[in-house]
Amino acid sequence: MRAVKQKKPVVVISGGAQGIGWATAQCFAQHGYCVAILDKEYDLAVQRANELGSEHSAYEVDVTSEDSVTLAVEAIVQRYQSIACLVNNAGVGEQPGKTLEQKLSAFEVILATHLSGGFLLSRIVAKQMQRQGKGAVVNLSSIAAFAGIPARNAYAAAKAGLSAMTRSMACEWGELGIRVNAIAPGYVYTGLVKKLEQQGKVDVKAIQARTPLRRLAQPEEIAEAIVFLASDKASFITGTTLMVDGGWLANGAA
Repeated sequence: MRAVKQKKPVVVISGGAQGIGWATAQCFAQHGYCVAILDKEYDLAVQRANELGSEHSAYEVDVTSEDSVTLAVEAIVQRYQSIACLVNNAGVGEQPGKTLEQKLSAFEVILATHLSGGFLLSRIVAKQMQRQGKGAVVNLSSIAAFAGIPARNAYAAAKAGLSAMTRSMACEWGELGIRVNAIAPGYVYTGLVKKLEQQGKVDVKAIQARTPLRRLAQPEEIAEAIVFLASDKASFITGTTLMVDGGWLANGAA
């Protein structure tokens, strides 16, 4: 792929073709970034990159595969010469249900995608950021990492691991000029949630009643928080997980 001569910062977004990832890709583009979308659904990723414009790009990536991640990052560096920010957003649906009925195989798939995938991408991209002397990583954690939510063991464990990894990487890489932070979204009104609501599998009214702001987040609101942590406006912020949950975690009332 031909190198692009440009001065715009470059952001790499895993799982960037839909949901929060796609909203984040659009937000970064609006803020003047070149966006590299990583996704297992390559055709959709290409479509999304084309929607953003010719300076943006798409790559078919399985974040659980070291070879897949390495090849994609090498291609991005070859094209753009630098990476300003990495957003670890890739994820898969979890297995719902009681702990005693959950399967280890499904548990491991969720950890591999959310947690191991975040580790792999961070480690490989950070090597490029080290050469640059500057960079920012933003991980997608969750309120599930900080609150007991029944039947969500694998998801909660993976997200808690991402927040813990955020802190350790921030301390290790700070002297290299690399900042590492995380976002912990609350309930977000994505297309998937809308579908689950229509099927009667999600009680949106109950979630709204539990949330002090009395509504769910829009994907664009999560995206703006991610862009903020990646930007120079957050230049002295590292090692933190920012709650973007409408006050859900703060609400201790019954």
